[in-house]
Amino acid sequence: MWLKMNILLFLPLVALFLSSVNYTHSLAVISVDLGSEWMKVAFVSPGVPMEIVLNKESKRKTPAVISFRGDDRTFGEDAITASARFPKQTYAYLLDLVGKKVDNPLVKQFQRRFPYYDIISDPIRGTVLFKHDDGVNYSPEELLGMLLHRAKEFAEASAGQAVNEMVLIVPGYFNQAERQAMLQAADLAGFKVLQLMNDYTAVALNYGIFNRKDFNETAQYVMFYDMGASSTTATIVSYQVVKTKERGFVESHPQASIVGVGYDRSLGGLDMQLRLRDYLGQKFNDAKKTPNDIFKNPRALAKLFKEAGRVKNVLSANVDHFAQVEGLLDDIDMKIQVTREQLEDLCQDLLDRIRNPVDMALKSSGLTMDVISQVVLVGAGARMPKVQERLQEVVKMDLAKNINADEAAAMGAVYKAADLSTGFKVKPFLTKDAVIFPIQVTFEREVEGQTAPKQIKRLLFGPMNPYPQKKVLTFNKHTDDFSFNVKYADLDHLSEEEVKNLGSLDLRSVALTGVADVLNKHKGPNAESKGIKAHFSMDESGILSLANVELLVERNSTDDDEESTFSKLGSTISKLFTNPDEADSDKVGEKPASEEPEEGGEEKDVKDGKEKDKKDEKQDEAKKQENKSEEKKEDLKKDESEKKVEKKTVTKVLKEKISTEEESLGVIPMSKEAMQEAFKKIQVLNEYDFQRNRRESALNALESYVFDAQNKLEEEDFQSAATSEEIEKIRQGCSEVSDWLYEDGATADADAYETKLKDLQKLTKALYLRVGEHRERPEAIAALRQVLNGSSTFLKDARNVTAAKLEAEENWVFTEVELTTLEKLIKETEQWMVKMEKEQAEQKLSEAPKLSIKSIGEKINVLDREVKYLVNKAKIWRPPKAKEEVNNDAKNSTEKKNESKDTKDGDDKETVTVDDSQTEDAPTKEEASDSSEKEIPKPSKTDDTPDVPHSEL
Repeated sequence: MWLKMNILLFLPLVALFLSSVNYTHSLAVISVDLGSEWMKVAFVSPGVPMEIVLNKESKRKTPAVISFRGDDRTFGEDAITASARFPKQTYAYLLDLVGKKVDNPLVKQFQRRFPYYDIISDPIRGTVLFKHDDGVNYSPEELLGMLLHRAKEFAEASAGQAVNEMVLIVPGYFNQAERQAMLQAADLAGFKVLQLMNDYTAVALNYGIFNRKDFNETAQYVMFYDMGASSTTATIVSYQVVKTKERGFVESHPQASIVGVGYDRSLGGLDMQLRLRDYLGQKFNDAKKTPNDIFKNPRALAKLFKEAGRVKNVLSANVDHFAQVEGLLDDIDMKIQVTREQLEDLCQDLLDRIRNPVDMALKSSGLTMDVISQVVLVGAGARMPKVQERLQEVVKMDLAKNINADEAAAMGAVYKAADLSTGFKVKPFLTKDAVIFPIQVTFEREVEGQTAPKQIKRLLFGPMNPYPQKKVLTFNKHTDDFSFNVKYADLDHLSEEEVKNLGSLDLRSVALTGVADVLNKHKGPNAESKGIKAHFSMDESGILSLANVELLVERNSTDDDEESTFSKLGSTISKLFTNPDEADSDKVGEKPASEEPEEGGEEKDVKDGKEKDKKDEKQDEAKKQENKSEEKKEDLKKDESEKKVEKKTVTKVLKEKISTEEESLGVIPMSKEAMQEAFKKIQVLNEYDFQRNRRESALNALESYVFDAQNKLEEEDFQSAATSEEIEKIRQGCSEVSDWLYEDGATADADAYETKLKDLQKLTKALYLRVGEHRERPEAIAALRQVLNGSSTFLKDARNVTAAKLEAEENWVFTEVELTTLEKLIKETEQWMVKMEKEQAEQKLSEAPKLSIKSIGEKINVLDREVKYLVNKAKIWRPPKAKEEVNNDAKNSTEKKNESKDTKDGDDKETVTVDDSQTEDAPTKEEASDSSEKEIPKPSKTDDTPDVPHSEL
């Protein structure tokens, strides 16, 4: 009964507690898969592990498109819709341009695909700029920053909190300049990038997470074939369990290692879509329905491109479909039937290139298809039946489709984000990426007998070298200032076209200054130069950096003071831990003298000559022993003197930093000034969007409130709870606001809409409160009656048990005062409820209620608190000991103490151990058995207050 009552009384408090819980204090992290065509965002936060973020249309992926119309920006589906009207101001497929100069072949290809863009060269960097309007240009980094900021908004709306950290997915074939540009784009969006993660590595991690139980110490090889919008990659991944010792002890964790990569930058769904666009455009021109050329009209070309994408997707599941566009050009409609076979014929040369990434991946890994356990399809382009047919012919095995082709990368990267962040704890799954483009260092060195310096090349990171990794390069022959270049090398495994796509092969030039001064500073007879060491690092994001350059010198030095100090210290310690006699006997060259017994004089006199001779021989032997001892002393003293002449040699390693000046070659990153200017430009657009959205939200809220208020005034509950004057006043206020919205309010700002809404809310507040009170009062009164009934039942049971205990002359937990207090409170509450119900019934509905929901809740809380006090008291109460038991316990304790004392005072033949773990107040066995049924609550941590600052996935 008590337990049932307790649960009943706790219900209001539990509801109050749950309503006050706020999870916005937790920290969420996200991953962004920013592809050429689509953008997918995944987030993880406490309570919501690894989930895809939905956009405002509640879709799981968003087109990576941004469109401008004046100062207004649109993203995603809205931007695609606007692209048909404003193709020049709509930007898509930006990954093909990031981190590249205008003369790059990929930029030229982009201009051929989309001829309506006006692309110019950045005057400082030589990179791509979109000429948007007069005086307004946008770089790919700025546009990508806007898209990433949009992803940030989606994530914050889903997570309900600020999001600042992410893992950004990039194509694995991105070079140093492209990776640096992506980091700067993320910086413009206000993100802290935990790591740039290659797309195939993220996919491999996602696959491994859900198959970790299948891995062991033996390597298993899986190939992932990813055909996306702009590119295709084939990646061979090795899965196995490895042992690590990162935390001081050996652990076994699964690991995914990239062992082979092949790719084609221009093989993907976009090329197929462009082929179909050009085919449909040629068909339309051949019809001669208009003299104008569709390829010279940007709007018509943009419409046709959009329709070609739709038809291409439909043909993946159907053998034929109609491509149709209303008012394509000069108000002339287009309707052309396209079959799957026609599309395959258009893309015949593209289909022939499907095997190239596979061959390239196998060659770079040194493996054959025999050891590949399965080939897993990834990417939307791989859904085309002909692509799967051609690929199956190459790999000669069934293709696996056991991962989400669209979301695998985003989900794998968000797992990595949770691992890298400080707010989550995940099961370790190690990843090892590999270098695709080898990097070398070149420098010049003077050679005797040659007039021209010799060109030296040193490979720094070879093909498929794992990273993150650090490398050290040593320069031994340079004695003056010199420089070296860092560049790509050994690109024979790439086609000539792909080498051109990389742009400049030179990455940076490093000039060392002050070399001679540093070398002269450390010259000396005891100094030996170990060379100038350059420390390079390739981090988890695949970014190469020069950590530092330093001179390493080994110097041999002596330290007499140190030697003498340690000698004295050693002598002192030996004396402290040695017996005096032993110390004397241990002196070098000394031995303890042998004592011989003295002989009696009389006996000595009567001995014959033989005895005399024996005595003389003994004396001679003793003298010889003394002479040998003296010689040993002299030899040892000589050795000690020679040792004192010798000095202790100490080798010290000295490091001194050498000044360096780095110069970026090829594509130069955005400068700090350019970044600040770009950030301000984006912030202005973000603020404009915020104010626009705020205005639209305020306008919608005001219009909805007016419409809702007018409808409520027609309801019976509202008419009965308001006076005719009040209703008329509210109707007049709604009418005035409605008229204002259709006249002057059409161009008002958000502040004006919010002010009008507040005025209307003040006008309707009293009426809405009364109606709410009238609707909720019956339920609140029922809850109060339930609490009163439960409290009365509890009081009755408590009195009965108390009376029985008193009659048996036993102690009990409740006092008469406590029970009387509860009884008085119950009666007062019942009387108050009867009185207030009567007064409320006599009152008009249009008047302010006397019996409010708040007052009923206060009465419930007072009763709840009083009963809960008595229930808790009964839980922790234990009956006191009888007086005789206390005296017996004290007596037994005293006897034990005396017994222990007597034992100590006696002889040491027997040792008695007294167990004093049980104190005098501890209960006896009988008492313990009697009280075992009484549960004493102990404090314990609850689920909502964890003892660690992280959540576990």
